[in-house]
Amino acid sequence: MFDKFKKILSNREVVLKIMITFGLLLAFKAGTYIPIPLFDTTQVKGIFEEANFFGILNAFSGGGLSNYSILALGISPYITSSIIIQMLQLLIPKLKEYSEEGEVGKAKLNKITRWTSVGLALVQALVLLFGLGQSIGDILIPDIMVNSRIYILYYLYMAIVIAAGSAFTMWIADLITRHGIGNGSSMIISAGIISSIPTMFTTLFSKYLGANSTALNIFLFVLIIVLYLAMILGVVYFEGAQRKIPVQYANRQASQGSDIPVKLNSASVMPVIFASTIMSIPMTVLGVLQLDTTTSGVAMWLEQIFTNSKPIGCILYVILIVFFSFFYSFMTVDPDKIADNLDKQGAYIPGYRPGEDTKVQLSKMLFRITLLGSIYLVVLALVPIIVSAAFSFTAQEASVITIGGTSLIIVVGVAIETFRQMETTAETKEYKGFLD
Repeated sequence: MFDKFKKILSNREVVLKIMITFGLLLAFKAGTYIPIPLFDTTQVKGIFEEANFFGILNAFSGGGLSNYSILALGISPYITSSIIIQMLQLLIPKLKEYSEEGEVGKAKLNKITRWTSVGLALVQALVLLFGLGQSIGDILIPDIMVNSRIYILYYLYMAIVIAAGSAFTMWIADLITRHGIGNGSSMIISAGIISSIPTMFTTLFSKYLGANSTALNIFLFVLIIVLYLAMILGVVYFEGAQRKIPVQYANRQASQGSDIPVKLNSASVMPVIFASTIMSIPMTVLGVLQLDTTTSGVAMWLEQIFTNSKPIGCILYVILIVFFSFFYSFMTVDPDKIADNLDKQGAYIPGYRPGEDTKVQLSKMLFRITLLGSIYLVVLALVPIIVSAAFSFTAQEASVITIGGTSLIIVVGVAIETFRQMETTAETKEYKGFLD
């Protein structure tokens, strides 16, 4: 491992890419401290203590939302629009054709995704602004609240600024992808999550140590840290786990076969993001409409159904994760397409005939692998809820202290892929020099 790090850091091209990536991430982080114009932060400073879905969105915006900055939405509109476009490929034949046209089609889909992101960012910004205020005009600076007839224009102006901030974030992500290390969108999300880790340890320290230091609290503090490290090791193991399906070629000897690697979690973090998004929409609407869950019967039932810490909501959350795990896995790893490609290359899976028999066997294998992967995702998604209940965290503490969950999968997955990319770049450069 140390030899690999030494090889990577001795390569000037890789070091330059790393420096560019850090520089662009710092530029993004600086943008999270530029406040939204006309915004009165004193009116909404307690909103993140009361609304958990705002806390989740804040983690993905690198702290831009809690700072009420022009980058309040971060890269989240682009991620959401990417998911929408991927889903629409199953329904709209034209988008499906683009996905099969190679780089040209990919460029077309990317352009559609970006324009969709800007429109979605504008809608999300308006919903966010109205959700932060108790009523029209509550989040505006008092000095500009004289003319009540143009409140909507102020809100529209602020929403356009936030949407422009999302477009700027997409541009930063694109620069990282082209000139830096790793996928730009993933790096920005990971940087936002990692930047919140010090806050988690500060919260734990103030809760269990310092003035509250007792033998029991010290034990609980150590237990949480050990649990956190164990979750990281577990995620690293399961994210790297894969099933290798043996493949033989008709024109090769039996000893010269290869294999098809299928990841245990081929759907990655997408099922959890899909499930969390669906679960958060009704609660976001309740927050925007300012409905009280203690007095309104409809609001109370919606809270029971779509809050994953409630029994009914937890069951629905698990069902959605399992459903999207199978949906996304079979969309990412298409057994029919793999079987057809094997048939064209004169390859086969030992013990099974090419064609329909191979398709059925690949589908069965993918089903079993995805079942294990979905169980892993369910456990990882439920750990923060269980830990929060077991240690009696408040809503604010639970939004900061994240043991497991979506964030951990993203950070570990991005770290593994980024390290592999740096290693590949360093080795490619080394071989090129040898050939020269």
